[in-house]
Amino acid sequence: MTAPAPPPDLEQLEIPIAGDEHDAAECFHAWGWTDGLPIVVPTRARVEAMCAGASRYPVESLGNLPPRGGAATVLKIAINAVMAGCLAEHLPVVLAAVEAIQDPQFNLFGVQTTTHPCGILVIVQGPIAAALGMNAGHNCFGPGNRANATIGRALRLVLQNVGGGIPGATDKATQGSPAKYTYCIAENEAASPWPPLRVALGLDAADSCVTVVAAEGPHNVNDHGSTTGASVLNSIAETMATVGSNNLYVGGDTFVVLGPEHARTIAGSGFGREDVQRYLYEHARVAVARISPEKLAELSAWGGWGDKLGEWGGRIPLVRAAESIRVLVAGGAGKHSCWCPTFAVTYSATRRISCDGTVCTTVCAT
Repeated sequence: MTAPAPPPDLEQLEIPIAGDEHDAAECFHAWGWTDGLPIVVPTRARVEAMCAGASRYPVESLGNLPPRGGAATVLKIAINAVMAGCLAEHLPVVLAAVEAIQDPQFNLFGVQTTTHPCGILVIVQGPIAAALGMNAGHNCFGPGNRANATIGRALRLVLQNVGGGIPGATDKATQGSPAKYTYCIAENEAASPWPPLRVALGLDAADSCVTVVAAEGPHNVNDHGSTTGASVLNSIAETMATVGSNNLYVGGDTFVVLGPEHARTIAGSGFGREDVQRYLYEHARVAVARISPEKLAELSAWGGWGDKLGEWGGRIPLVRAAESIRVLVAGGAGKHSCWCPTFAVTYSATRRISCDGTVCTTVCAT
């Protein structure tokens, strides 16, 4: 029999093992400290080596994470990063993401406890992404890259083990999503016809940063036939215009991740990023005629926009302003893009990572 789980605020414990780490790993599984996948056992030596990736004291807290209110110390974050398989050089990105999710506009309590299936998408931008060898190209949302996989997984383990977002207990996602295991990409700046996302969010091109998004998994947009930007954007807009989207209820911000080929076609037709945002804001709308009376009453009550139907001409936009449609480029060759719908009772948040590995405390509201 496995002993009862130790208190969640415990930072170290001794687990008797018989010659290898198997027993210790099995204890972690039995105590509900994993995501169901195998972990790297966070021994003292491994955690100390991980903490070397941060120029902060291990006992320093980055804040208290809901719903449990656990203190997100550098040490606890490092423990979960070890469990996820991170290298020490990945830790500054995880620390920045932990700070970003505590931005008030991100609504972490809601994200942690909602019935919505949102995971937390971490978008890594700037020189650090290349330095860590992150995947911004083919299969960037999928498996195969250590940094992408482990950074996203580390954040999820922190949310569970420090914040107390326990599946089925406090994490009430009706069905959940594979994105709740790990959800992390890098922006493909080299293939983008526009300045990088962080510049649009108010940072400098030389900065490294992370943007966190409470998002559903990516929804593919397949368009191999369009040869003009307007035609590609029409395909994306019509894909986004769905009755069941949380964005349609309450707005928030939502993310469109363009594949490089679609981005080139769109830019080749003279569209800048702001033009793309305006086009999608005007065209990614749901006609009232597509919505049942019961559903329409629910939508307008939640979103508080029932009095705007006349202003909108009976076509409801997914967000309340064009700039809330965030546009970036990621992926490799192929005429696919994707839309990442969001929890919507939230806005994304961005934090800068300084060159020495510490997280800048300046808030970049996105």
